[in-house]
Amino acid sequence: MKALASLLLLIPHLLLPTSLQAADPEKSAKRLYTPTAQEAVDKALRFLANSQAEDGSFGRSGYGQNVGVCGLAGLAFMTNGSTPGRGPYGTNVNKCVDYILSNAQENGFVNARNASSHGPMYGHGFATLFLAEVYGMSPRQDLRDKLSRAVKLIIDTQNDQGGWRYQPQKRDADISVTICQVMALRAAKNSGIFVPNETIDKCVEYVKQSQNPDGGFVYTLEGGGPSGFPRSAAGVVALYSAGIYEGQEIDKGLAYLMKFLPTGDRLQEAHFFYGHYYAVQAMWQAGDEYWEKWYPAIRDRLIARQSDNGSWINSICPEYGTAMAAIVLQVPNNCLPILQR
Repeated sequence: MKALASLLLLIPHLLLPTSLQAADPEKSAKRLYTPTAQEAVDKALRFLANSQAEDGSFGRSGYGQNVGVCGLAGLAFMTNGSTPGRGPYGTNVNKCVDYILSNAQENGFVNARNASSHGPMYGHGFATLFLAEVYGMSPRQDLRDKLSRAVKLIIDTQNDQGGWRYQPQKRDADISVTICQVMALRAAKNSGIFVPNETIDKCVEYVKQSQNPDGGFVYTLEGGGPSGFPRSAAGVVALYSAGIYEGQEIDKGLAYLMKFLPTGDRLQEAHFFYGHYYAVQAMWQAGDEYWEKWYPAIRDRLIARQSDNGSWINSICPEYGTAMAAIVLQVPNNCLPILQR
């Protein structure tokens, strides 16, 4: 009996029904990340590598010079297993670091002044997230200082409601920009950069107040209004990033997102890549049937939409859409610390 008890303690997963074992994202990753998905990712990363300029940006004008696009491309390379100077895209990762650090201002704001932008705090958030993921993998002496300043700027510009908006100023806030900052703070904290608990606590309250009774999220507290898929996906991930893994807010949020499972005509074209970048993270953290249903649906949708040159067309720029799509497809790799369960 003692031997049997010891065996059961060592392999508790054998007691679970087969369906639940398969529903564990980490156990199902190899099965769901198909050779066709890997082929799509390989084409995407080659496109990004070929699109990268010598200075590390992804174009001489427009969104190609945006630090957020550069940060997302760097994350796409890293989600494939490359790190600064190592792996098939190690050189490309280093170039991303070079470009972003070259645009880190003395006050901590990371922003390329001549780049197109929907709001510079979007770019700052994605760029800071990338730097936080790189930190500890790179020998660069200036990385910690500039990362710390970028994080401090996020902390110092949180408004009284607990959120952030387009500019690095303590004024209004919206759920979309807020999630970019929360993920950056979570990655920074994970890497050893100080983030005050009160900053996260205020953010949690802001996100919770932004949730509608239907489980989705409003854009701003002042504006109110109906829920929307992209910002609701961001809202759920904001809670996860802040350390909230269960509760009615999570349950209601996931139930709302499942109404937009990307099958049939439920594609949600508006802010498509942005919404699915966050939705797949939410489902990865939720696991079980959420993940089992969502990932194959978005995987197949993305593969079907990929251009022959490996890119995904997007109104912002193809590098943005391609980086987002590559990250979504590679979540099962479990390589990037911020995406790990």
